[in-house]
Amino acid sequence: MIKKHTYKNLTWVDLFRPTQEEIRELMKDYSLIPSIAEDLLTPTFKPSVDLHKDFLYLILHFPALKHTHFNEKDQEVDFIVGRDFIITSRYDTIDSLHKFSKEFDVTSILEKENVDGNAEHIFFLILKKLYNSVNYELESIQDSLETAENMIFKGEERRMVRELSGISRDLLNFKQATNTHKETLESLSSVGSKFFDNDFGEHMKEIVTLHDKIRHHIAMNRESLVELRDTNDSLLSTKQNETMTVLTIMAFVTFPLSLIASIFGMNTETMPLVGQTNDFWMVIGIMLVLTTCMFLLFKYKKWL
Repeated sequence: MIKKHTYKNLTWVDLFRPTQEEIRELMKDYSLIPSIAEDLLTPTFKPSVDLHKDFLYLILHFPALKHTHFNEKDQEVDFIVGRDFIITSRYDTIDSLHKFSKEFDVTSILEKENVDGNAEHIFFLILKKLYNSVNYELESIQDSLETAENMIFKGEERRMVRELSGISRDLLNFKQATNTHKETLESLSSVGSKFFDNDFGEHMKEIVTLHDKIRHHIAMNRESLVELRDTNDSLLSTKQNETMTVLTIMAFVTFPLSLIASIFGMNTETMPLVGQTNDFWMVIGIMLVLTTCMFLLFKYKKWL
């Protein structure tokens, strides 16, 4: 699917799972080389920055947010940035791009922000939207960690094992997806300054700052996750140890009682106490005395 947006002298072409016919149309309209056209048809696994005569070609992978419609860990966005056009290609629904397209169509919003109608500025606005959406998602993960902390101290240790594991998986995906962004953005700053002007490098500093903020948030959330997981494991282990202690004590208490009951249940001709007056209560009394002695022993050993 292909959508075209215009603002002043700029055209933004947004591709969603482009077809071969759509790619052929773009090749004709924007003089795309076959290798790039081929890359736009299928996802790639590595980021890339290339400088061509009439445009910049950039591939970035962003961590898939919780509301993504597919099971992929990363969401790829391909950028082709010329002086008066931008082409974006993606293979998943990305809310930040969808929201920006609505703002782009309402030109009054861009005019209020004093946005120039050139590809460089619009390109930076798109990048800021994408990185800010990642930051918002990390803030959501931080809220999840705070909720998990409250649930841990409310006795929900078992349920929080799965919850913390899910958060750990999300943070790992975020970390892996943004690992190579630093080098890619530095390369983009270098080639972009050659293609546009030196102001491009100045604008890139803001994008790099957003990326550094994301990495900082990931590191902070991972530290909090490690502390919460250690705390949860300690509380869960303590609770399990207490359960095992109670079960062990019950086993020690009931073993002699079972032994006595088995002895007096033997079918022999002579049996102490059996046949005497109140023999049943005598046996019960012996059991109670042994139970009391075992209980006092456990208290003395501080096992209770």
